[in-house]
Amino acid sequence: MNKQDLIDSVAKTADLSKASAARAVNGALNAITASLKKKQPVSLIGFGTFKITNRAARTGRNPRTGKAIRIKAAKVPKFKPGKALKDSVN
Repeated sequence: MNKQDLIDSVAKTADLSKASAARAVNGALNAITASLKKKQPVSLIGFGTFKITNRAARTGRNPRTGKAIRIKAAKVPKFKPGKALKDSVN
């Protein structure tokens, strides 16, 4: 499922126009992104939790040359599924 499929599904399920569903989906995604930018986790009970974690600097290899390269530290978003989501797919 891609973003457009999600918008179509929300429009059908919530009995909204596709334009309204698009605004709702985009609003939800923007709210999650804004919260993560502020380093605040987003918990959707039953669905899961989005949070920012720090990835340490490490040494990697250039696949073409085999030469060691330095990969700098980074902040990365993580998602941990909730129990209800895990149970629904098993």
